[in-house]
Amino acid sequence: MSMERRVIKTADGSHTLEIIEMEDTYHSRHGALQESDYVFVGKGLNEKLVTQQQVSILEIGFGTGLNALVTKHAISSTKASVHYTALETSPVHQEEIALLNYTALIPALADFYSEIHRAKWGEEVALDEQFTLLKHQVAIEEFKSEKRFDLVYFDAFGPASQPELWSLELLRKVYELTAPGGIFVTYCAKGQVRRDLTEAGYTVERLPGPPGKRHMLRGVKS
Repeated sequence: MSMERRVIKTADGSHTLEIIEMEDTYHSRHGALQESDYVFVGKGLNEKLVTQQQVSILEIGFGTGLNALVTKHAISSTKASVHYTALETSPVHQEEIALLNYTALIPALADFYSEIHRAKWGEEVALDEQFTLLKHQVAIEEFKSEKRFDLVYFDAFGPASQPELWSLELLRKVYELTAPGGIFVTYCAKGQVRRDLTEAGYTVERLPGPPGKRHMLRGVKS
C-alpha cells in the first residue's frame, strides 16, 4: 500500500489525511471531527460511561490521533478515566501532524495532542489522571494481549482498501479481545461486515450514521 499522504479539509472545516494512490482518507470527507465524535464517542464511549467510569479502549487504526483527542475531550469534564491502547502499522509523521488543525479547533487540548504523538511506541504513558496511553506499532493480526477491552474503536481503512482487516477471521480475533459486555463500533455499515460481526459473536445494530453516511455499525459482546 502506498502511504504518500496529503492534508485535505473536510466539510466541517477539520482536516484529514488522504492517501494519494488509494484515494482513501483517514476520516470522512463530510467532516473528520464530527465523524470521529459521532461514531466513536457518541455511539461507543458514551454508551460505556452509562454503566462504568473506567473504560479500557482498543483502537485499531491510531492514524492522526483524532479519536484519542475526541475521547479525551469527552471525558475532560467528567470523573471518568480511560486506558487507551492503539494499534498502527504506519505512524503519521510529526511533520504531517503539525499541518492538521485539530488543536485550533480544540485549543484546550493542544498540549495533550502533542503528547500523544510524542509518546513512545510500546511504552505505557499516563498523560494525566484520566488518560493512559499505550501505542503499539503492530498489525491487529499480530497483536497479542491478555487484556480484554471494554470498547473497540475499529477505524481501519474501508473494506475496498484493506479487505483483510474486515475478514471474518480477523473480526473473530477482535471479538476475543473484547470483554463481556464490551462494545465494538465502526463507521462501516456494509452488509457483509454486519453478517461477519454477527457470525463472530456480536449482537449487532445498524445505527444512523454521521453526516454523509446513512448508517454505521455497533456490536455488543454478550
